[in-house]
Amino acid sequence: MVASIALPRLMRIGAGASRLLLEILGQLGLSRPFVVTDPYLVSSGRTEMLLERLNSAGARAKIFSETVPDPTVASVEAALAALQAGDFDCVVGFGGGSPMDTAKAVAVLARHGGHMRDYKAPHLQDEPGLPIVAIPTTAGTGSEATRFTIVTDETSDEKMLCIGLAYLPVAALVDYELTLTKPKRLTADTGIDALTHAIEAYVSRKSNLFSDGLALQAMHLIAPNLRRVWTDPGDRAAREAMMLGATQAGIAFSNASVALVHGMSRPIGAHFHVAHGLSNAMLLPVVTAFSAPAAVARYAACARAMGIPGLDGDDRAAVNALVAELEALNDDLDVPGPREYGIDPARWEALLPTMAAQALASGSPANNPIEPSAEEIQALYRRVWAA
Repeated sequence: MVASIALPRLMRIGAGASRLLLEILGQLGLSRPFVVTDPYLVSSGRTEMLLERLNSAGARAKIFSETVPDPTVASVEAALAALQAGDFDCVVGFGGGSPMDTAKAVAVLARHGGHMRDYKAPHLQDEPGLPIVAIPTTAGTGSEATRFTIVTDETSDEKMLCIGLAYLPVAALVDYELTLTKPKRLTADTGIDALTHAIEAYVSRKSNLFSDGLALQAMHLIAPNLRRVWTDPGDRAAREAMMLGATQAGIAFSNASVALVHGMSRPIGAHFHVAHGLSNAMLLPVVTAFSAPAAVARYAACARAMGIPGLDGDDRAAVNALVAELEALNDDLDVPGPREYGIDPARWEALLPTMAAQALASGSPANNPIEPSAEEIQALYRRVWAA
């Protein structure tokens, strides 16, 4: 089998990499960036610093900061209108998954038109839009290196997965210093998101030798450092490991696909407005226990890559240790279940058929070691509620 691999054309990784935006734009022959970010990065002064560097060198840049968590069709259309009001030759996504996903959607719509629903999977958008440069600030989504974006249709409460090379940034500036001031909840949620990417990429039916190496290395970096950054946000070595691990996990799943956790996670986020990394964390132990019997050796390799202590040569023991570690990680990082989060139990139960159907429609569960039925997905949602 020939693996199809796609990566950003240029990457800069390390402390201070975000300060190289002007240099990267010059290498790409770009000079009029439309910068998509969020209100926090504006209020913190980081966006202004970015803009000053660009404008002082003659780059004609504009900031759009009205992105929202879990981008909606309306928020993407607002960003598109702002872009169309000027003359820009590229889009820069500066922030976490929401600004980067918004930037990707806008870059495609600006060149090809239509509505976001037109681009929903299984549609494949390989024909490029405007060039995208990504500067991540959260060490979680890996969106700086993926060919995906996700936009919520607020009329149907559906998170639409959009796929294709058009969403792959041409350049990524991966600067762990941007994560040093992240709050604890965001640190935990984005970190488990990245760990989920790595695990699912490795056990995906579309995994390959290229993605396998990156997924295992990402687990090796993330697992021993996630509790460290939760405990000490200023731990620079741990922050650096988390940022690189998140990018490697992003590359891995972009070239191997995610699986059942993500398929089930998106409906939770869409219907109950749970942060994506947090909904992944709610699901990860239960879905891992369900899926592992069909890929014991693969999940055992995940346990060993994560450095879980006390493992002997028995793969099934390693799988059991993996599930126990994922449960312990959720406990240590104060991850609430759906009930603890405050979700209404009657609404949760009523929406199970819809959420199961949306999970299957995304295509991600088909990559899982065990491809579940709608009834099995509903049973897993109930198990997560009871956990």
